Amino acid sequence: MPERSIVRVVLGIALPVSLAVAILAMYFSEALTTYRTTMADPGDFVVHARPAARVVQDLSAALTIGFLVLCAGLLPASGRDKSIIGFAQWKALRWAGWSAGVWFVSSVASLALIAADTAGQSMLSPGFFSIFLFFATELELGQILLVALMAVLILVVMLPMVRSTTGAGIALGIAMLGILPLALAGHAAGSDDHGNAVNSLALHLIGVCVWVGGLAAVLLLGSQLGKDTGRVLRRYSALAVWAFGAVAFSGIINASLRLGSFADLATPYGILVLVKVSSLTALGLAGWYQRRRILPRLDRNPEDRRAFTIFGVSEAALMIVTIGVSAGLAASPPPVPQGSIADVDLRRSLLGYPFPEPLTVSSFMTSWHPDWTIGLLILVAGGAYLAAVVKIRRRGDAWSIPRTLAFLAGCALLIWLTSGGPAVYGRTSFSGHMIQHMGLMMYAPVLFVLGAPILLLLKATRPRTDGSRGLREWVLWLFRSRFSRFLTRPPVAGLIFVGSMVGFYYSPIFDLALSTHVGHVFMIVHFLITGYLFAWVLIGIDPGPARSPYPFRLIILLATMAFHAFFGLSLLGGTEILAPSWWASLQLTDSAALLADQQRGGAIAWGIGEIPTVLLALGVAMAWRKDDERTAVREDRAADRDDDAKLTAYNQHLESLQRRSSGR
Repeated sequence: MPERSIVRVVLGIALPVSLAVAILAMYFSEALTTYRTTMADPGDFVVHARPAARVVQDLSAALTIGFLVLCAGLLPASGRDKSIIGFAQWKALRWAGWSAGVWFVSSVASLALIAADTAGQSMLSPGFFSIFLFFATELELGQILLVALMAVLILVVMLPMVRSTTGAGIALGIAMLGILPLALAGHAAGSDDHGNAVNSLALHLIGVCVWVGGLAAVLLLGSQLGKDTGRVLRRYSALAVWAFGAVAFSGIINASLRLGSFADLATPYGILVLVKVSSLTALGLAGWYQRRRILPRLDRNPEDRRAFTIFGVSEAALMIVTIGVSAGLAASPPPVPQGSIADVDLRRSLLGYPFPEPLTVSSFMTSWHPDWTIGLLILVAGGAYLAAVVKIRRRGDAWSIPRTLAFLAGCALLIWLTSGGPAVYGRTSFSGHMIQHMGLMMYAPVLFVLGAPILLLLKATRPRTDGSRGLREWVLWLFRSRFSRFLTRPPVAGLIFVGSMVGFYYSPIFDLALSTHVGHVFMIVHFLITGYLFAWVLIGIDPGPARSPYPFRLIILLATMAFHAFFGLSLLGGTEILAPSWWASLQLTDSAALLADQQRGGAIAWGIGEIPTVLLALGVAMAWRKDDERTAVREDRAADRDDDAKLTAYNQHLESLQRRSSGR
């Protein structure tokens, strides 16, 4: 059988096989039986169609993202004009458009089925449309799924118009927004430690879509790659390693939250987890073998794709079964009841961790609630930075040790801010939250800017010559874009910096950041980016848009920090409690104590915010002095080369002016 036929047959049966495995997994875990005895029965069709729609949704989402990953980062551009997408990229975009259409239809079906399931009503019952609208617009679960659906709809409309690698990259970002809300719609959102559960599931979804979808896309486009086959597969292989690590790590976190002990591995749910772990291990070994044995053969002869196709199809078949098991697990009740903690401890159910003891210096410095996913990302960033430093030093290039220490210190500080005392008390005390805010916005970003990670990336990586975009090319595109040039103007960066504080605390956003997981993650990311942008405009050395003169930078810094001090004083003297509904939900009802804590937070904002201000001012002054020294050295060298021609010409100009004046 020809290679293309093998691929199409195996991928063609992916849906029925995954669906069959999912149904079998649900019967094995007694999910359907338990469901019928504990929930309102919406009918056989809804009960069986819901996991079927989820399987179609997952497969089409993975395929869409896989094709977009190939187009945006792995496939070469047109041979004649690198700004124009090549034929393989065009095919990938067309496949992505088709699969996005299926993704949208299955998402609509899934939303309707979940609404019927939640209401315990048949989809054919009178008034179901009203139930559906209420579920999608008024209930939190429905709103989450509706947001994901809107992202997929934008993708469906956008993809037929994409004609560039940049457009493919933007479409990939929108596709990611289409799957991330799903992390809030499963067991994760109702688990005890829901912060870690949701974050790890989001990482899991991204890893699976990139890994599985990327492999399917490579197999379907294999005949279009030609002499680029080996190069594209090596790029995918490197990406697959990272995706495998993300899936494995997030899977461990999720399993630990749903299994109370090793004894739970003997339950039907635990056995399905073991099946999934076994499949993941087998896939990891298969990937290792492929990189060691098969890819070298493709490097020697790009036309010899049969071994890769057969091996890749075998991997895809195992992935299909694993996705079915995952869908069955998602619909099965785990041994650890999800959401039952609310009946015991309301505050813990809101926070996702036990309510901490009263805030003291000792408890603030020693309390920990690890955010495993964010911590992993920070450690990966630190490890990648060190690996890049080692790489450039081995080839003889220099890299400043203080810059390395600054970046690593930023990583350590960020771990503490997101997993230590600031994270534990950041949602239970305004003063604890303000310390976390100042650290995220004014301390960690300065350390990261001093580490110059963009400059290090450019030194450690080679530019691609085939028109494709790797990490280096996408970072350069971002920094050279018109949007970046606008944001990196000092007045704009300063306005964003001070405007973020007012817009955050004196609006409902502050309440959302305390009470919702999405709001909390948004707060962390926003403060980091805002602080990094402001510090980079002042003292950054990374390549980017043209900088303003040093005196202007100092003026912007002083003006911004004056407003920051005013913000701290406004909190210090304020008499209105911010986010009162959140403190009430935590059973913190002493208004005098809450106001005193809020005023203490204002003093913290005013006080500890001055330290990075002084450091930034010193950094600007030192950079100004070094720039003047370099300018003086450059002018001295030029004078030595041309016998001070510039000064001679200036003197001659003065003499001519004097002669004209004397002639009058």
